[in-house]
Amino acid sequence: MLRTLFLLILLIISSIGGSGYWIYKTYLVEPLPIFDDLRYVVKPNSNLRQITIDLIDKELMNYPTGLTWISLARFQKRAHLIKAGEYLIPVGTTPQQMLEIMISGKAISHTLMIPEGWNFKQMMVAIRGHPEIVQTLEGMNNKEIMTVLGWPDQHHEGRFYPDTYHFATGTTDVKFLKRSYRMMEKILAKTWEKRKEDLLLKTPYEALILASIVEKETAAVEERPLIAGVFMRRLKENMRLQTDPTVIYALGEKFDGNLRRKDLRVNNPYNTYKNKGLPPTPIAMPGRAALEAATNPTGGDALYFVAKGGGKHYFSVTLKEHECAVIEYQIKNKNPRRYRSRCKKYPKCFACS
Repeated sequence: MLRTLFLLILLIISSIGGSGYWIYKTYLVEPLPIFDDLRYVVKPNSNLRQITIDLIDKELMNYPTGLTWISLARFQKRAHLIKAGEYLIPVGTTPQQMLEIMISGKAISHTLMIPEGWNFKQMMVAIRGHPEIVQTLEGMNNKEIMTVLGWPDQHHEGRFYPDTYHFATGTTDVKFLKRSYRMMEKILAKTWEKRKEDLLLKTPYEALILASIVEKETAAVEERPLIAGVFMRRLKENMRLQTDPTVIYALGEKFDGNLRRKDLRVNNPYNTYKNKGLPPTPIAMPGRAALEAATNPTGGDALYFVAKGGGKHYFSVTLKEHECAVIEYQIKNKNPRRYRSRCKKYPKCFACS
């Protein structure tokens, strides 16, 4: 009965325009009956009448206040400016102030960081674990997820851009993933447009694959073009890439943090110690720096590199030089017995002098 009466009064006030504002003006300066800071959600496509009824149902307004609130918004011709979102309504907020908050569009924003180098599985764990993301993809495998997103023929890995995302309450996992996918498409297209003229890679997807490997090989931004250059020269010489991150990706959950010699012999299309060329898909989500490195690799003669600590690498032109670098940076201080054995084989190495 009360709801019917309210709607009837609402129609009457609507017909007489903003005069209701002057009648009920005093209600606009009284704080709302809230005793703790309140989070209130304006649902998408909600109109002023629906919001007001909801506020009255939640006992955040009484009928006269609700009618005054509507009159104010319509008198100011701003009823249509209320934006969807989750808003923080502090204690002491008046109806007039709440209207300003909802018109401002300054909704509560939630954050999720997707780091560079993560794979799709890690991304989905983070999305599914975020309390403010609406889950609609539960129980689906990767192929099913790509189908729901609208890209059923595309492999999931590497297709999403790593970044810190800010989003509103009510954002679904599908909306989040589509946004990340389109961001990767946009940045990949821009870096591909600025690629080297004589780049060996044929397609943006090949650049994406190479960038994912570069991303996993080093966190040092300044070294990424150098590493991309090594891989490009290996591809040109029809050499195997022989990059550990692809083997680790091939091992999946079997990888225990320690890459062994036997792992390099695993029969898997991602094992670049056994297979020539690029792996069939990306192995991770590359960031902008890795994408730029893959499309603009550094020139030179180096065909090898080895980690020397501190996130840096030693680059070698010849296999012999590379072997010496391995002795120096990977064996010398870690395995004295193996070091002495290697130095007998390569007595003239700089690592053995």
